[in-house]
Amino acid sequence: MSETTAPLATTTDSPSAPAGGRRARIALRGLQVILALFYGFASALPKLIAHPSASEAFNTLGWGSAGMYTIGALELVGAIALLVPVLQSVAAIALGALMVGAFVVQVTAFDGQNAATPLILLVPLALIAWTRRESNADLLRAARRWV
Repeated sequence: MSETTAPLATTTDSPSAPAGGRRARIALRGLQVILALFYGFASALPKLIAHPSASEAFNTLGWGSAGMYTIGALELVGAIALLVPVLQSVAAIALGALMVGAFVVQVTAFDGQNAATPLILLVPLALIAWTRRESNADLLRAARRWV
């Protein structure tokens, strides 16, 4: 390729980019994968297969199966979206909103039992939402093309 037709390298892809930036991006992507696995398997799956522990908790809340399956489906969709570059920031925000709701439920309905878990998960979700926020502009551009 000639110089005039060669693709432009972005600052993140350039060989002169600092190694620390590359490591940070890899670490963040690893965190996204870990959270996606957690939400997909440890959190959504028990709800979607109606594991007795999940069923009991949702029956205690009075939300029944419909609430359990809805929350499980939202968590699974969020887990998958964490791995899709254009959706990653929005997914982190949505899962963060679910965690705020989970915290409120834990405090009000279960006397604070396990209330720290959603708060702990909010930290990496906020980090992902903030650092991947440029994907929101990409998502908005893609949505405008569809309209």
